[in-house]
Amino acid sequence: MNISRKLLLALLLGGLTVPGFAPFYIFPLPLFTLALLGLMWRKCTKPSQAALLGFAFGMGMFGAGVTWIYVSLHDFGNMPMPLAVFALIVLCAYLSLFPALTGWIASLQLLRASWVWPGIVAALWALSEWLRGTLFTGFPWLAVGYSQAPYGPLSGFAPVVGVYGVSLLLMLSAAWLACWLENRQARRVVAALASVWVIGLGLQQVSWVKPVGKPVTVSLLQGNIPQDLKWRPEYLATTMQTYVQMVKSSPSRLIVTPEISFPLFREQAPPDYLSMLAEHARANQGDVLIGMAEQDAASNGRYYNTMFSFGTSPEQYYRKHHLVPFGEFIPLKPIFGWIIEVMDMPLADFARGGLDQRPLALAGQRVAINICYEDVFGEEIILQLPEATLLVNVSNDAWFGRSIGPWQHMQISQMRAQETGRYMLRATNTGMTAIIDERGRVVAQLDMFITAGLHGMAQGFIGTTPYVRYGNKLILGLIALLLLAGSCLAFFGGRKTL
Repeated sequence: MNISRKLLLALLLGGLTVPGFAPFYIFPLPLFTLALLGLMWRKCTKPSQAALLGFAFGMGMFGAGVTWIYVSLHDFGNMPMPLAVFALIVLCAYLSLFPALTGWIASLQLLRASWVWPGIVAALWALSEWLRGTLFTGFPWLAVGYSQAPYGPLSGFAPVVGVYGVSLLLMLSAAWLACWLENRQARRVVAALASVWVIGLGLQQVSWVKPVGKPVTVSLLQGNIPQDLKWRPEYLATTMQTYVQMVKSSPSRLIVTPEISFPLFREQAPPDYLSMLAEHARANQGDVLIGMAEQDAASNGRYYNTMFSFGTSPEQYYRKHHLVPFGEFIPLKPIFGWIIEVMDMPLADFARGGLDQRPLALAGQRVAINICYEDVFGEEIILQLPEATLLVNVSNDAWFGRSIGPWQHMQISQMRAQETGRYMLRATNTGMTAIIDERGRVVAQLDMFITAGLHGMAQGFIGTTPYVRYGNKLILGLIALLLLAGSCLAFFGGRKTL
């Protein structure tokens, strides 16, 4: 097979990986697409060819998997179509550099000829995903470990080593499978692969945390405000009246509205509206969370993406820390400041809240809030644990339209629930609004693009999973060990293939 056909096959394999994620949840699929990629890497005679195959695989996976970015830029950001397409291609090309680098190193003859190759390629893949989720504020979307939440057996490892650890084990399984496809006599590979997945199944039965107190009643409100109308001044009264009515009809102790559900600054909010909401929450012996922007007059007009609480508990707030590049702030303004001119972004330069914010004491629970994109960063979520008993994510996924983006975002929240052993409550503007239990399973969910409240129960939990205690330190240590030991064994006589 010539190189052009190999590149086309790698591109197709990358695209076929995407149904392994939500909304399809075909969790075994990435095992086979990654295994075929690994087999192609093993047959490469030049590292440059393997790098190109990795790049093509990435372009297929990200090109098919993050198309919602085009929807955000063009359909709702009003960026001209050619520019939006170009921006999407550039982003996918950048993200594809990480599997390209993995392929380049994994195909080196010294490593490829050694029995330690599966461990090395798995460590390289996990390291590349961690780097992708860290550099330039990070973009860990479609880390392959997410495909295993919540149904895949490998997700049993999530409370121990987090999503990057699940990615490592998935790639390790794929690398073993690639070796078996290359040499059908390697029966020990099948045994090793099966044992890892069986252990994952066993870990799914482990209870790392325990319930505390009685379940709390919750109402998660989905206002379904059209994104193209949300920030129009003439639509503000309609938006606020929608949420006021939904709050007043909610019977729960904890009521949650989506991200910036009131599209104005906290200082502009009519006091009688807020008093009305607080009175209803107090009548329920609980609290309501309202999303609004907040302007800090003492700091030259900086403003924050904030959730405010009103009700029985003293008024509290959480300010978003991890902002979306080019969506909530413009990096390198002298170079990229022009983007503000070509996009319709009402608020494009938020300030960051502190990274050391603590959970809010609400409705008898300790609630760790994360706003929209923040739940993609598990290492930041755990900073409020083990103190927090519940996790709450508020989002406005209307920016994604009817793409697969909202489904992928909910699957990320499912992984956060598994890592921490906590319920995750998601209140979004247009969907996916859901109650997710401590094992990552959806307990209740609203349909998308309807105006409704999701009323249910959520159980608080206490306790510490290994991932909450150590974060990514465990998996980074394992990666370092695999790379160091694997390289030494490959160099000093480990040239015996599986």
